[in-house]
Amino acid sequence: MKFTYCPHCGSKAVLKEIGDEGLMPFCEQCSIPLWDTFTTCIICAVVNEKQEVALLRQGYVSATKYVCVAGVMKLGESAEETAVREVAEELGLSVSKLTYIQSYPYEKKEMLMLGFRADVQKADFQLSGEVDAAEWVPFAEALEKLREGSIAWQLVKTVIGAS
Repeated sequence: MKFTYCPHCGSKAVLKEIGDEGLMPFCEQCSIPLWDTFTTCIICAVVNEKQEVALLRQGYVSATKYVCVAGVMKLGESAEETAVREVAEELGLSVSKLTYIQSYPYEKKEMLMLGFRADVQKADFQLSGEVDAAEWVPFAEALEKLREGSIAWQLVKTVIGAS
């Protein structure tokens, strides 16, 4: 989010030179810079002991491609807590091991996605209402079901060790 008005007092921001940052929105009333903000989210490649990854169908995301478990961090929640919660909510699975992979800026939606590998025991899914369908996909077939170049595709490619 880019600020035009101060979220604290409502005054119109002015552009001010802020150190190495250059010109930025600044509230003269509150004497504070108004840094651009983004939503912090997690994205998980959920994998099982049989070298399979859980891929989801969510019609509001794509009618043709699969996605990974993802969700917004809640206030007071760590990224790791969010990842475990989202896997449980969306798939009904318990994470036995969680490994941070890397972050992915998603400028189009003003998000920062924190990517994880979530290890689980293979089980039937208990899907949330926001997931249309999910399936276990062998590592060798996973990338073709994801939109090439997407954050989910990049994460799964790293997790399964594809070149």
